[in-house]
Amino acid sequence: MPIVRTMFYSLLRPALFSLDPEDAHGLTLSSLDLAQRFGLLKRLPRATGKPARVMGIDFPNAVGLAAGMDKDGAHINALAALGFGFIEIGTVTPRPQSGNPKPRLFRLPAAEAIINRMGFNNLGVDNLVRNVQASGFKGVLGINIGKNKDTPNEHAVDDYLACLDKVYAHASYITVNISSPNTQNLRELQKDEALDALLSAIKLRQSELAQRHGRYVPIALKIAPDLDDAQITAIAALLLMHRIDAVIATNTTITRDAVAGLPNAQETGGLSGAPVRAASTRVVRALAHHLKNEVPIIGVGGILSGADAREKISAGASLVQLYSGLIYRGPNLVNECIGALA
Repeated sequence: MPIVRTMFYSLLRPALFSLDPEDAHGLTLSSLDLAQRFGLLKRLPRATGKPARVMGIDFPNAVGLAAGMDKDGAHINALAALGFGFIEIGTVTPRPQSGNPKPRLFRLPAAEAIINRMGFNNLGVDNLVRNVQASGFKGVLGINIGKNKDTPNEHAVDDYLACLDKVYAHASYITVNISSPNTQNLRELQKDEALDALLSAIKLRQSELAQRHGRYVPIALKIAPDLDDAQITAIAALLLMHRIDAVIATNTTITRDAVAGLPNAQETGGLSGAPVRAASTRVVRALAHHLKNEVPIIGVGGILSGADAREKISAGASLVQLYSGLIYRGPNLVNECIGALA
């Protein structure tokens, strides 16, 4: 059956790739919703997953969906039906925003890569919370939070805290996204003093919310692959000092060395897919060296096979996430990765 599904997607992919990438994305999600509504996704075979306990959460398997596929949490149940052990939605901001001008999503098929400059396009945190409540989802749900584009960095903490307050009761864990290259100056928040201040405020509010709700919700930090050794060392020290519950390594890259000369390679934005695999794994390995199992790592970036998923785990990750690989390999990639890690 996995072979049949792989063949089916290989036949379907040319039709999807003939569409504008953003249109194809919307069509895919709508089709999954329809299949979910009619119970078709329940018939898909499931790989036997190996459970994992990370951040105090019991995951049915170690393979999750990365943020960005479902920014508004409007397709949670359909995506979960593909077999993921956990779903991460967002990035969501306090206020709705349209994101960057179109076109803003580009395929590089020769490199099995994607470039996006979406810019946190979403309908706002209140809309996301309504969608989560309506879904009735009972699985492991991560909610990825960010800041609005027009919020200056000196007030960024206000945006993160506003989102944290609203999603806390509805999340299994919450990811603080400071590493997207598509919101101007956002990555400046990864620097020592700015990150120290942000994490301090986040942890204080987490403690207050845990008391208010009678429930501790872990916090993860999502970082970039374009960090040098000194930056990774500094971030690891802050993760330990502030007792952050997990780190997600990594977001998309701004480097273009691996795709130089290919059509669309000159487009600005974050590069994901196969070309970011090595850089992401390097960051995972470096973090694992510094963190020494005190802060779990979620590995994401360039996973297009079960072997790629195993590589992230071998480098020190406890969980992995997929996104761009699904575009090139289809939904059977979920099963392949679950099986490879079982």
